[in-house]
Amino acid sequence: MASLISIHVAVCCISLICVVYLNPAYHVQFNSSRLLLPIATVAALAPVGLLFTLAEFSFGYFVGFYFFGMVAGYLWGNFFSGFYYNHQLSGLSAAASALAFLLPALFITSPIRQVWVMSPRALDRLLTFILVLALATVASAASYNFRFVSMRDIYDFRGEINFPAALNYLLTITSSALLPFAFACYVTRKDPWRAGAVLLLLVFYYPVTLSKVAMFTPAWLLIIALLSRRYEPRLSAILSMLGPLVLGLILFSLYEGGVLTYAAAIPYFETVNFRMVAVPSIGLDFYSDFFSNHETTNFCQLRLLKALISCPYNHQLSVEIFNEYQVGGNFNASLFATEGIASVGTLFAPVAVFVCGLVIALANRLSAGLPPRFILLSGAILAQILLNVPLTITLLTHGAALMFLLWYVTPRTMFEQDAGKPIVPAH
Repeated sequence: MASLISIHVAVCCISLICVVYLNPAYHVQFNSSRLLLPIATVAALAPVGLLFTLAEFSFGYFVGFYFFGMVAGYLWGNFFSGFYYNHQLSGLSAAASALAFLLPALFITSPIRQVWVMSPRALDRLLTFILVLALATVASAASYNFRFVSMRDIYDFRGEINFPAALNYLLTITSSALLPFAFACYVTRKDPWRAGAVLLLLVFYYPVTLSKVAMFTPAWLLIIALLSRRYEPRLSAILSMLGPLVLGLILFSLYEGGVLTYAAAIPYFETVNFRMVAVPSIGLDFYSDFFSNHETTNFCQLRLLKALISCPYNHQLSVEIFNEYQVGGNFNASLFATEGIASVGTLFAPVAVFVCGLVIALANRLSAGLPPRFILLSGAILAQILLNVPLTITLLTHGAALMFLLWYVTPRTMFEQDAGKPIVPAH
């Protein structure tokens, strides 16, 4: 475990070097003569990584490991940033925020007594309802937009899509929370046909929404299912990020060596190593710079608070960041950047992030008693979304709060046999 976590941190740093080599507009310029201090700083984060060897698997473990890699990447890139904010303070704040998040997210896992539990029959009906609702949602959305285009061309068409607000919510909630929940139920209960039906249904979300998340969701769920079949959940969580990163680096190396063409290697590298992993780290750099010379939001980006308090910004934060730097499209970012840096500033960001960690700890408590593999599968998409989307938006718009509720009321008796058997590597 410790060795894999160390390798993961090193791979994140190497991957970031390759990413900015292909994307120099992101204000990070690496200098090979200045590597000693960045290496020492990232290595100093190692004791925090050891927490993952001590904690049991939970949703907080899954999310926390992804955030750990994000912060390690930021600490590495922080030394080569082209911005002129206080990098020492921001680096210390990021490291403190990582620790503040991980302590509750990893170690607060005690169960909350179930006041009400669904019967097995009610759960079966719920799963059928989820499939019908998702099918109706996709069919309705297809009447507004349905086209197969390459990921390189989605921005040429996505601006033309205009769904009603209710349909937008249904698309994100069903694809991020409800269908992954149904998939986890069917996989854990060894019902491959219905699990396959869920994946097939998710395939049609991409031509409707032209979203990169929708594009990789079916494949991501399948990868997590295969990993968790062979390895125990903690190892599966680590390999789910490390494996795709290593593959991206191999493809990048083959491209640089002239073995593969750009079309064969770089689209995968740009999707996984850049968009999925590097952008959350780079986002911390952009938000740190922006809010070093702009007023913090004091959480006014939340719609409920925006109506009650004055807000210095008229647009969403992602739009404000893009308008300022004109790079990378709308720059959504994780809770470390939004609920943390943007809302209360660099100095107090660890406090806000700690509160977010308590929210994830509540999810741990609501899911306690469920099979770890079930939590891993059902939370696989939400863990990815949290890397690029604020916690508050993930809770409501992407259905995380609904997922936490479903975990709480799911009958544990349906999974007792699976929950009692640890998954071991196949020989």
